[in-house]
Amino acid sequence: MSPAPGPRSRRLWRRAQRALAGGVDSPVRSFRAVGGSPVFFARGSGAYLEDVDGRRYLDLVGSWGALLLGHAPAPVVRAVRAAAAQGMTFGAPSPREHELAEQIRRRDAALERLRFVNSGTEAVMSAVRLARGATGRDVVVKFAGGYHGHSDGLLARAGSGVSTLALPDSAGVPRAVAGATRVLPFNDPEALARLFEQVGETVAAVVVEPVPANMGVVPPVPGFLQSVATTAHRHGALVIADEVVTGFRLRLGTVHRELGLDADLVTLGKVIGGGLPIGAYGGPERWMRELAPLGPVYQAGTLAGNPVAMAAGLATLEQLSARTYRELETTSRELERRLNAFAAEERVDEFTVQRVGSMLGTFFAPGPVVDEPTASRTDRRRYARYFHAALDGGIYLPPSALETTFVSGATTVRDLDRAGPALRAALAAARKGRRR
Repeated sequence: MSPAPGPRSRRLWRRAQRALAGGVDSPVRSFRAVGGSPVFFARGSGAYLEDVDGRRYLDLVGSWGALLLGHAPAPVVRAVRAAAAQGMTFGAPSPREHELAEQIRRRDAALERLRFVNSGTEAVMSAVRLARGATGRDVVVKFAGGYHGHSDGLLARAGSGVSTLALPDSAGVPRAVAGATRVLPFNDPEALARLFEQVGETVAAVVVEPVPANMGVVPPVPGFLQSVATTAHRHGALVIADEVVTGFRLRLGTVHRELGLDADLVTLGKVIGGGLPIGAYGGPERWMRELAPLGPVYQAGTLAGNPVAMAAGLATLEQLSARTYRELETTSRELERRLNAFAAEERVDEFTVQRVGSMLGTFFAPGPVVDEPTASRTDRRRYARYFHAALDGGIYLPPSALETTFVSGATTVRDLDRAGPALRAALAAARKGRRR
């Protein structure tokens, strides 16, 4: 089989670069992190993608975790078609908005009130504004390696010390805006305590992913998330659990409390939209009533609560059960086992797989990976060789070394059987240092 991408993808890539900035609408899609040019996809079904050249791939990205049920599940497609036939958008209330909110609230009773937006970025940005409005404070604390969308205040990286202002992590972000954020090491309760002793009275909120997924998969060490909530609440700050990735991905509902995090506000996205653009944030009524039209914190959106996205979300949640997550655990555990076995058989040294449910982080680095510095030790060149060899073998992996591999409910052990030789060859390519 010829290397991917095929000739049609290559032609489309040249054309896209003449029309789109960088040829893409999200940077990671450009393959800049792994080299080469991107594959263009024409369709997806179940656990598989098909590109414009007719090549088929086992999809282990799943639209970055959004497709818990796989591509084009029939109940979701039917719901989307029916909703679209009734109207694409109203810009006014429709029943599916509160119906989806009720379904989510049944899985987390603490989410007494919710509000829908159009993306995870919007959800976190709005939750931060709400926390600032409710507390009358300005400073937000995040953790290095945690990704909370591309809003200005959260595109920040650590300064030279825990008490310093954060620095912009992107051109176009004013230093003054980034300076309202403090960035701390993940899994380090002592650093958190020191910061709060110094500036705790200025902190509006701590925002944290219960399981970070954008520096690979990094589980919280025992007690860390409890310390986040205890420290923040002791100083009058709120806790925002960013569950855009983990919500309904790891269990039938949210996961932060199960992991020990007592959050005040929760953000959601991805799975709850069934593949359509969505975000949501929510919490107890005492905080959510600060939002307009009830309170002074303003947030709005023309397409928020879009009826087609609501229909997709409802249809998705209706398909989920305890069995869904048992099967996901079985398949994901088997993928982890095989990756480790293939790496051992191919004598790939310094290879680490970290898994939480159906989320896997693969590092070409020694483990355990506990924070951004240890994640950053991964060998990106080896990952690029692994990625391209897998792609040539019909497996679509994240085109970036520190992104997460996602297993969908459509993926079976039989799919892993078929993919086994290609995965093993990909790990061998990483070890041997073959270059494209």
